[in-house]
Amino acid sequence: MTFKVAVIGCTHAGTAAVKNIAAQYPDAKITVYERNDNISFLSCGIALHVGGVIGDAQGLFYSSPEELARLGVVTRMRHEVLEVDVQAKTLRARNLESGEEFGDTYDKLVVTTGSWPVIPRMEGIGLENIQLCKNYGHAREIIARAADAKRITVIGAGYIGIELVEAFRDLGKDVTLIDNMDRVMAKYLDPEFTALADNELRERGVQLALGRTVEGFRGTDGKVREVVTTDGTFETDMVVLCIGFRPGTDLLKGQVDMLPGGAILVDDYMRTSHPDVLAAGDSCAVRYNPTGEAAYIPLATNAVRMGTLVGLNLLKPAVRYQGTQGTSAIKLFDWNIASTGLTEAAAAGMNVEAVVIHENNRPEFMPTYDDVMLKLVFEAEGGRLVGAQVMSKADMTPAVNTLSVCIQNRMTVQELAFVDFFFQPHYNKPWNLLNTAGLAAMQRLNETEKAVTEPERMEPGAERADARTPDKYGVA
Repeated sequence: MTFKVAVIGCTHAGTAAVKNIAAQYPDAKITVYERNDNISFLSCGIALHVGGVIGDAQGLFYSSPEELARLGVVTRMRHEVLEVDVQAKTLRARNLESGEEFGDTYDKLVVTTGSWPVIPRMEGIGLENIQLCKNYGHAREIIARAADAKRITVIGAGYIGIELVEAFRDLGKDVTLIDNMDRVMAKYLDPEFTALADNELRERGVQLALGRTVEGFRGTDGKVREVVTTDGTFETDMVVLCIGFRPGTDLLKGQVDMLPGGAILVDDYMRTSHPDVLAAGDSCAVRYNPTGEAAYIPLATNAVRMGTLVGLNLLKPAVRYQGTQGTSAIKLFDWNIASTGLTEAAAAGMNVEAVVIHENNRPEFMPTYDDVMLKLVFEAEGGRLVGAQVMSKADMTPAVNTLSVCIQNRMTVQELAFVDFFFQPHYNKPWNLLNTAGLAAMQRLNETEKAVTEPERMEPGAERADARTPDKYGVA
């Protein structure tokens, strides 16, 4: 079956879409338009490259224009799409090397234009050595400029900012981390966890400047020298902006349905409000399972899944998207941290309860074991899981993948308490950590129910205590 497919943008979602379209429809005429000279760059590896953990940045690419060309795809690298008309099914593009402009037509349009770092409009933003952190070019710039920088300021205490801070500290730099929130990684973790992370960063020599907003930059000889905030000025030789991303969807504004921030709305088969336009990746909103609503959650994991679904659903609905929990993880020095779904803070508008348990990852009769802190967030009525976080010196992050599946399948804490998990002393206890957390959550629900039915037993102003963790043999 011969038809024309135009793909705009080719990083994670675009690469996945193109490969699957080529596999599903060998006779399709696929044309890719990409502004950069490379595809499939894993920007999550920038910090590893900066810190020298990954020596060759080529390892951060998992595909190439040449691979797509071997699949029969026309790869127009260094081409920018200037205009799209979804009703006429036309587009206009410019060759960024020659300046030539030309038009093209399509039968199906795939929009995988991704996202771009938020760049604040403020005094001094154009000074030299103020860097973005998104693509391969940014990675090369950061490494080159960091070589001569003694003092480096990272603005934004999300995962990317935290990873860069660690990389710069490992290189012996004086690092300042600025964020307008009063704790790091606040989007992903509740205060019990961020307090440990804050302390770890300070002990490693990072200057934390939290709870303040950047107002501008000052420099000399065209290079940045100071970061001006609402609470103090910080001397610096280099700044890396990590304050978030916005979807790159200007081409389709007014032509397909979007969230107010510009993220394209798609159905469960990656179709936009126009039947012949599909979209995936950081340019899109996703169905966020903890709330059931559309949300903007730019993650590479979401992107590759959605891109693959574009290929499977290009001509007719075949495989349904299952939504996302926004599951993510980070390694902070010796700590392994992961989260999925809503934090307790983010669920403030919902009727939720939460438990935090501290448990050793293995039986105490084993030669070594590590403390694990695990938090569950769940609905107060019914106990449906909506979020979880874990932090340990041991790698317990796979537990959050399991909890992500639980949230996706709308499981309750009662069900989690009695899921069948194996026991082997090298790895866990007779009551698995997740079973233990489920039991603690059940206890919390029982306490809450009693408090509602027997209000006279409530102590005025009493703070909620963490549910008691079952003992080393799993008995409460």
